[in-house]
Amino acid sequence: MESPMSLLASYKHGQPVFMNALSLPVPSSPASGVQDAGRNLRRKTWDISPTFHCSIVGTCLTTTELRQVLAKLDDTDLKRASDHVLHSRGVRAAGQRDLAGKLLNKALDRRHDVMIKRFARLSNPDDIRQLWLECLERGEIAGAYWAVVSHPATDQPLLQEVFGEVHMLSHLVGSSNRLDIARLRTLQAELDTQAAKIRRQEERLGLAATERDSLLQQIEALEASLIQAQARVDATEEPRSRPDDAGETLQTETARADNERKRAMDAEAQLRETEKRLQLAERQNSEMERSIAFLEEMLAREASPEKEALSAEEQGIPVLYVGGRRNLFDRLRSLASRQGVTLLTHDGGIEDNNSLLPGLVSQAKAAFFPVDCISHAAAGMVKRLCQEHEKPFVPLRSASLSSFLASVADTSLLPERLTAV
Repeated sequence: MESPMSLLASYKHGQPVFMNALSLPVPSSPASGVQDAGRNLRRKTWDISPTFHCSIVGTCLTTTELRQVLAKLDDTDLKRASDHVLHSRGVRAAGQRDLAGKLLNKALDRRHDVMIKRFARLSNPDDIRQLWLECLERGEIAGAYWAVVSHPATDQPLLQEVFGEVHMLSHLVGSSNRLDIARLRTLQAELDTQAAKIRRQEERLGLAATERDSLLQQIEALEASLIQAQARVDATEEPRSRPDDAGETLQTETARADNERKRAMDAEAQLRETEKRLQLAERQNSEMERSIAFLEEMLAREASPEKEALSAEEQGIPVLYVGGRRNLFDRLRSLASRQGVTLLTHDGGIEDNNSLLPGLVSQAKAAFFPVDCISHAAAGMVKRLCQEHEKPFVPLRSASLSSFLASVADTSLLPERLTAV
């Protein structure tokens, strides 16, 4: 078997290192001795072709672990280096048989020791490939990748196959992360908008409460004035020595009492109107708070997804969404699917023919439509069709994502409306 130094020398003279590394002998002893022999013959990073160093460092070690390894070299520049610079330094270290390379190799073995022991029991490339596919299916990629690449029995076809899988996964993960970040930014913008509306609503509630208190004080003052005026009227009804003066006083006090009574009635009417506005504001405030809570929950789910969207074979609760903005339909379907809802859409007659609405209503369990983004004709047609089919329809406050998603996810709203449908 060639020494690591001879392998390095052969690479410098133009011969790929991984071809020499693949020539390492595979133990032919019984299974009881395979594990120890395999661990002794496992390839080091400098024995592997530089083509694989980038994927090994980027896949099998986290940035924090790589920084800890290279920090042992007492390199002050690395303490302030960016993740990209740190990764480049780790890739260079992987190809060197010096202190940095040995520390890197030791860190890889220590972190993935359990997975290395699982693969060490195998001595056949087909068996190694089968175990790799099982680990790939379970998402145990980092440890399995290092165990396969460093295994002495891994041949060149298997090495290229495993490298190709990891390479494509890096592209898929990057694309998925970009989509998740875009969704998070959209949801964060919705959350900020809703929070601003909540603040304005709370200010209006405070003003309405102050106005209500002021009206109550005015009513109390008017009632006191009315009582005093009534007392003066009653006093004028007693016998007077001058009948003419008593009659004039009675008329004056009666007119004053009528005026006070009218003012009290106007104040009571104004108070009732203020109370109605206050109740409406409280309902809107409650709806916005539910929207805020749901958006916060969605942000948490997007950051750490626990529930995937329904697959094409799965079926959720069919719900029809009429009107709104067509450019949001795909996003509404994706997010609604995470709530167990299969979303049917119709743009309210802009591009979709209204003749499709009867068939869509018959398929859905309920219909939603935003009151601020739908024609009167389409809204009236949806209401009529839902009444004919005895299905509920839910007018939404707006065509925003938060308004729809809060209504779909509200366990006190949608399930209750969908019962017995």
